[in-house]
Amino acid sequence: MVFFNDPVPCPDPAARAVRMAVAMRQRVGELTGTWRKRGHQLDFGVGIAQGYATLGKIGFEGRFDYAAIGTVTNLAARLCGEAAGGQILISQRVYAAMEKLVKAEPAGELSLKGFHKPVPTFSVVGLAKMS
Repeated sequence: MVFFNDPVPCPDPAARAVRMAVAMRQRVGELTGTWRKRGHQLDFGVGIAQGYATLGKIGFEGRFDYAAIGTVTNLAARLCGEAAGGQILISQRVYAAMEKLVKAEPAGELSLKGFHKPVPTFSVVGLAKMS
């Protein structure tokens, strides 16, 4: 899991997350052929959500981690779990923030564990060409 905009604030966290995911997908795509030749069936799927979370140090004496908990982290994890190989699934909120910067297709409304209603999602095809 990667956090954007915490602990150090950054401009356009959704754009940064999507750009990183697209770059990672491209690089993994370059490696996939080599992995398959060696008998490995590895692939890459991403889920991106944006929202509020509880952030901070969790754990106990001798074992601490910095973590985020809340609905947004659950949504990102569920989207990641639903993503097919090479797919980047984004939430409706991320799509709304990125609509002019990204090429995306509706991926339908997914019934995700922990969510009472189906969640509208979008599949990132690529980044939009900026004129």
